[in-house]
Amino acid sequence: MGVSFFEADFINPDGLLQLLVRFAFNFIVTLILVRFLYYQNARRKDYLFTFLLISTIVFLLCILLDNVNLQLGFALGLFAIFGIIRYRTTQIPIKEMTYLFITIGISVINALSGDKVSLMELFATNFLVVAVTFGLERVWLLKHESSKLIIYEKIELITPERYDEMIDDLRERTGLDIHRAEVGRINFLRDTAEIIIYYYNSEMSNVTTYDSNDDDD
Repeated sequence: MGVSFFEADFINPDGLLQLLVRFAFNFIVTLILVRFLYYQNARRKDYLFTFLLISTIVFLLCILLDNVNLQLGFALGLFAIFGIIRYRTTQIPIKEMTYLFITIGISVINALSGDKVSLMELFATNFLVVAVTFGLERVWLLKHESSKLIIYEKIELITPERYDEMIDDLRERTGLDIHRAEVGRINFLRDTAEIIIYYYNSEMSNVTTYDSNDDDD
């Protein structure tokens, strides 16, 4: 039984309980997606902060306006608004935009799923989103090959017969999972060579270019 105050419900126990339960469920799912799947690879606290807060505000907006007779239009409007937003400081990479879309979508689903959607259907929907994201992030796309151009000063190791030594030296000095390298332009006056390294960055998505010669042009 609720308590009214100035013709408005001051407290509605059933509605409050439903709000808290749905919010906890949505927050846990979002946390699994962005903290244990996205952040483990990207290590970007700024996007982690953004995803969690956007999910929270979208969920609360949707569930509190659930009784408004424009649920579908409101949800599509949210997608449109966040789809065209550009943070003025930097352009959002495609992967971060995908996670942003997922967090918004999950929040809208959890907030606007009415009585016609059973709890098991809602749970299955969230589980499928998490499972597919986990599969793409940790299984099928586990090894993503990246490349970087570096300046290498141990020019005596660039010969074909010492290729394995060069790879081992590059791995030790960069800490990257380098599996192949290509020798480019060689500067015999400065005893340096340009080398393109190819490595798997499943756990290091933001690695700065390694430069072994600070005096290079």
